[in-house]
Amino acid sequence: MSDYIPVEVIVEILKRLPVKSLLRFRSVCKSWNSVICDPSFISTHLQASLSNNTPFLLLSYRRNGNESFVLHYDNDGFEEFKQLQFPAFGCASYSLLLGSFNGLIYLQFGRINFGFGFDSITNDYKLVIIGLEKDDAWIKPFLFSLNENCWKRVNAIPPDYTFDPGEISVPFVNGAVHWIGYQKRNNVGFTKVILGFDLSAEEFFEISLPESLIGLGPMDLSTMKYGESSIAVLKRDPGNEHELWVMKEYGVVGSWTKVLTLTLHRQWFPNILGFRKNGEVLVQLDYGKLASLDLNCQQMELHGVEVTTNLISLEGSYVESLVLLDKVIDVHYMSL
Repeated sequence: MSDYIPVEVIVEILKRLPVKSLLRFRSVCKSWNSVICDPSFISTHLQASLSNNTPFLLLSYRRNGNESFVLHYDNDGFEEFKQLQFPAFGCASYSLLLGSFNGLIYLQFGRINFGFGFDSITNDYKLVIIGLEKDDAWIKPFLFSLNENCWKRVNAIPPDYTFDPGEISVPFVNGAVHWIGYQKRNNVGFTKVILGFDLSAEEFFEISLPESLIGLGPMDLSTMKYGESSIAVLKRDPGNEHELWVMKEYGVVGSWTKVLTLTLHRQWFPNILGFRKNGEVLVQLDYGKLASLDLNCQQMELHGVEVTTNLISLEGSYVESLVLLDKVIDVHYMSL
């Protein structure tokens, strides 16, 4: 009997294994290493992981002045899976976790407006920077391509809006990243829109907000991902109410719907973190307790998880992947 195993069979077996095992199996033999590091297998393994595995939620905590990044099962039990380690980042205490896609995690150091996502046309991961100034003038945005391993200027000129440099939620949806943009209106109040940047077309576009949200101040709104293909906006009004709006149909202004209103509770507002895969909203209550809110019946369910320090953000679904395995990154600093 022959000991030969067809490559197709090996791929079918390996694509079902976790990333940690595959990284070890690269040392079994040259042929296995070649299969595992091949871009087509990396893509096949990613699609298998996305379709078969129980999804994880990636949460960002702050503990003792440092960031902690923790994976929880996105199921009824909501158990902690593991804490992610970042040995390459000695300055993690100054980082913000702003995004995750296909197993890549985006950490930001500093207060610049970034956006991160995936260009499905060129099969490329891209990072865009907007809102940069030089000599008191706005300059064109910069775009980093993982495939090309370099920065470049974006030809598209963004609309004349200012951005909150402290915004920690920049959702990637439908091939585009999204920010809240605002501008002064006749020196009285503000006008706001959602500004999107299409990573494939490398062009900006605008999405109008609900009428009641357009004139709010710069720090009153934040965006988040809603489902797999749309966006939501959270309105914060410390003296009154918090509101959560979702765009039921992406890009259709008339589909904005207010799905939740939160009032002050014991001198404290519940912290809306984001949406779970089942459509429920994950919230942080007083004393650090985590709960899920069913928007249909407006009922909360506690998870038995307590965060003794600030829970900063929910970064949505996460899946382990081999995406960077075939990449060699040697990034040069960009010049303004």
